[in-house]
Amino acid sequence: MRLLAEIWPYILAALIPVVQATATAHVILRKRNVRSAVGWVGLIWLAPVVGVVAYTTLGVNRIQRRAQTLRTQGGGYREWIAGGAVGRAFLESCGADDRGYLADLATLGDRVSGRPLLGGNRVVPLAEGDQAYPAMLDAIEGATTSVSLASYIFDAGPVGDRFVEALGAARARGVDVRVLVDDVGARYSRPRIARRLRRRDVRVAHFMPGLLPWRMPYFNLRNHRKIMVVDGRTAFTGGMNIRDEFWKGMDPHHFARDLHFRIEGPVVCEIQEAFAEDWTFTTGERLEGEVWFPPLVSVGDVVARGIFDGPDIDYEKLETVMLGALAVARRSVRILTPYFLPDPALLSALSVAALRGVNVEVVVPAENNLSLVQWASTAQLDQMIEKGVRVYASPPPFDHSKLMVVDECWTLVGSANWDPRSLQLNFEFNVECYDPALGASMTALFAERRDASEPITLEALHARPMPVKLRDGVARLFSPYL
Repeated sequence: MRLLAEIWPYILAALIPVVQATATAHVILRKRNVRSAVGWVGLIWLAPVVGVVAYTTLGVNRIQRRAQTLRTQGGGYREWIAGGAVGRAFLESCGADDRGYLADLATLGDRVSGRPLLGGNRVVPLAEGDQAYPAMLDAIEGATTSVSLASYIFDAGPVGDRFVEALGAARARGVDVRVLVDDVGARYSRPRIARRLRRRDVRVAHFMPGLLPWRMPYFNLRNHRKIMVVDGRTAFTGGMNIRDEFWKGMDPHHFARDLHFRIEGPVVCEIQEAFAEDWTFTTGERLEGEVWFPPLVSVGDVVARGIFDGPDIDYEKLETVMLGALAVARRSVRILTPYFLPDPALLSALSVAALRGVNVEVVVPAENNLSLVQWASTAQLDQMIEKGVRVYASPPPFDHSKLMVVDECWTLVGSANWDPRSLQLNFEFNVECYDPALGASMTALFAERRDASEPITLEALHARPMPVKLRDGVARLFSPYL
């Protein structure tokens, strides 16, 4: 024992470099993002114990390994995708001059997503909780077979209470109900909503439960998707969590803006698939049969496809589609996002599109709810504005909407923000839509919000005091993790 007490410091000193080298090798082999890899390697060697523990805890993607296991065990739901007009009908609806490049974008989506582009859909925008929540509650109250609901945040409060009552009443009628809430998002309010749902006999689960007793807005590998599907036929998706702040009627003086969508038609099976895979991953239960995946028929003119994105086998799929849309744009690109931190690839694509003569416009909140993100975003705006990208700051209330429209024909809606956290670190779900009517309506909505905003100019950015520029520049260094 005495000998061991004397030599253990030497054993520890010898083991630390071995552990550091092992962790470094794992970073080099597993991390695709160069900045992320360099950051982790630096932390591992500059702070040996803290760096290795931090990487083991936060940097190792165990989800990818588990997701691959589920796929090999038959966990995929793609066999349920059937029916619907396969997506080339949009070529005739967009005009002869547009056929080529839209077909190229559709081909990119085919190869990246691995899922079919489906025609015959109806997509109805729902602005703010004042439109979205009543529509969702009505759908739950009319459910006859099933309700699946996934949300990053499901708060207790007046809005959450209404959803609990509606879901509980549906369960009492014999409807199969499944609710999935991200474990970090579940910590945003007390008491947690899961207890109340379980008391109403509603099956509820937390995605990736952890040991931290508090909420952590910058935590990795979260399920940021917002999905609700009723009877396997009517879906709701977009950027809206279930929170009081999105319903203006609850408090007209303190509310946030957002955008959600009601979707019907064949693409609903892809939306349901996203929920089903997350539910199977979390609970092990497979959702099968016509209760969850009924036959679907054409109900509208929108051609659409669900795009799954996450730090597993769906890594960077959404960003690749966004890059493709920027590459083929001919006339206009409109982006509405609360968090605007494009990585170097997206930043270059936006700048190149503007230099090609495309009218690229971005609307971001003037006052962000995450100060670090706003500081980091401001630090890189000049790189785009000097290339011709037009950026606008929208006045309060805080706008949490997520929207991208290209040439008033291609529309991207869903849960993802324009930042590395959404596009590389979290699980997101978006829907790409080919339809001139939807594109025109979303362009009009964008124009309304842009016209109420103030342009951000190079002069204003250069006029910031030096301490503010330094603060923003330091925050930008952390942009891969914000």
